[in-house]
Amino acid sequence: MIAVVDYGAGNLFSVRNALNALELENVITSDPEVLRRADKLILPGVGAFPDAMKKLRETGLDQVILEEVEKGKPLLGICLGMQMLFDKSFEFGETSGLGLIPGEVVYMDCPDLKIPHMGWSSIEVENACPLAKDIKAGDMLYFVHSFKAVTEKEYISLYCEYGGLVPGLVFRGNVFGAQFHPEKSGSVGLKILKNFGEL
Repeated sequence: MIAVVDYGAGNLFSVRNALNALELENVITSDPEVLRRADKLILPGVGAFPDAMKKLRETGLDQVILEEVEKGKPLLGICLGMQMLFDKSFEFGETSGLGLIPGEVVYMDCPDLKIPHMGWSSIEVENACPLAKDIKAGDMLYFVHSFKAVTEKEYISLYCEYGGLVPGLVFRGNVFGAQFHPEKSGSVGLKILKNFGEL
């Protein structure tokens, strides 16, 4: 069972539709006990980092997530949910994240390019990781974001180039983050979600 964390700031139903299409058992929940019983967690997110972290902390679900990850439960953050896995973000000031992957989230300062980075981008492979199984350089993924993670290359599995290196899929142990939207990235995105489901 995959539990999609409902803390009031997520693209919940598009994620659920993708999981349903893959016939992966799932539930959308804000109940800590359901999260604890689940085999895997997905942390979605849309909007601004400070608001999302505030909502997550107000519900107390941040502590539940940290406890479950500590026990070895796989966690996948999507889009803003991926950014929340890092130490901090500089969106509208400085806000602490979950601190599960070392690094920070910064504005994509690309004067010659349109921000937000929106649409399909070709990806490159930096490091193998379980979620990137059968994904190859040149595959296309769908991005929508104005901020990006800055982290060491050892934590980057997939990336694209958009005014510099943009981490697309990051990982550390049982924690994974997708800056792109796997649920909107066609067959390649579904393959990544399927890989997560098969962990």
